[in-house]
Amino acid sequence: MFEMFMPRLRVNTVFDIDLDDLYAKGYRGIITDLDNTLVGAKEPNATPELVVWFEKVKKAGFKLVIVSNNNMDRVSLFATPLDIEFIHAARKPSNAPFRKAMSMMELTPEQTIVVGDQMMTDVFGGNRLGLHTVLVLPISLHDEGWTTRINRGLERIALSQLRRKGIWNEEEKKK
Repeated sequence: MFEMFMPRLRVNTVFDIDLDDLYAKGYRGIITDLDNTLVGAKEPNATPELVVWFEKVKKAGFKLVIVSNNNMDRVSLFATPLDIEFIHAARKPSNAPFRKAMSMMELTPEQTIVVGDQMMTDVFGGNRLGLHTVLVLPISLHDEGWTTRINRGLERIALSQLRRKGIWNEEEKKK
């Protein structure tokens, strides 16, 4: 049961994702979370480094959609200036926003990557549909809302079970 919370890949930040390797493996689209994945939950705009990463993603041939549980204002103010499509109020880990994002990109689950900082929403939602899940470390834990803090508590339970089964090893994370 807890294996559904296990990402296929763990990295520190989105900048550590080997885009060339994933493209060579047939992936063509990235569904990414916003808050604490791309920027801190209270940061309204992309950092200059993140803008360069988005350009690298597009240049590598990937399509990109931001899928966030946050509201329209938050997600739109971030994504629109960057000309990135988005889904707000997604209700992850529901299947619907992931399916909608794949439809927007005209891709299949086998071609799609999900990047996020939460096992309970991003990883679980992506794994349920057979997507390639990538877990990043959260950028700013102190800016998280109460629902995310509840999810973090549930993540600790899942992590303890994964460690107990010998599935989760801290040293596996790529740097």
